[in-house]
Amino acid sequence: MSIQLPRIILASQSPRRRQLLEWAEVDFSVHVIPTDESFPPEMPVEEVPIFIAREKARQVNLKHNPAALPLLAADTIVVLGDRIIGKPLDAADAEAILTDLSGKTHRVITGVVILHAAGEIAFSDTTEVTFHSISAEQIKHYVSRYQPFDKAGAYAIQEWIGVVGIQSVKGDFYNVMGLPVSRVVQALAKLSGH
Repeated sequence: MSIQLPRIILASQSPRRRQLLEWAEVDFSVHVIPTDESFPPEMPVEEVPIFIAREKARQVNLKHNPAALPLLAADTIVVLGDRIIGKPLDAADAEAILTDLSGKTHRVITGVVILHAAGEIAFSDTTEVTFHSISAEQIKHYVSRYQPFDKAGAYAIQEWIGVVGIQSVKGDFYNVMGLPVSRVVQALAKLSGH
């Protein structure tokens, strides 16, 4: 028998986050408000995804949480060196991003904010991902077939490029999909007294 977790609101339109919560048997409903994802330019990169997740959570909490359910928001960034790589603007940008990531190690950082009756739980999780050298032909194939324009870093680890292109993953695989779901479940279990 699974541990009873509280019902939550998910402040994210990401189908991958929804899928991960479903796999973890978390009961949730989705409410999303478009939120400005800008951040102070001097902010350390490790703090950026928590800052953005907190803004998403606050916006939804104000308008869509009359029952004061725990509310979960998350934001995932891809960092190469000290440079944050966002979602690609178009196919050419996606190809340029993947060319930059090819043969290198980058960090995927997901910030998580859970607003609840007694306050806030906030944390981030970092996973290091190393790509093999990926050919220009492979990159073009991936971008044209999978169109990863809604994904930070221009790729999804669970798609073709991840299956054939990733050499190693150090840390939580599911964090790269968009949510360190085991840590989320642990936080929700504490909220429900388990």
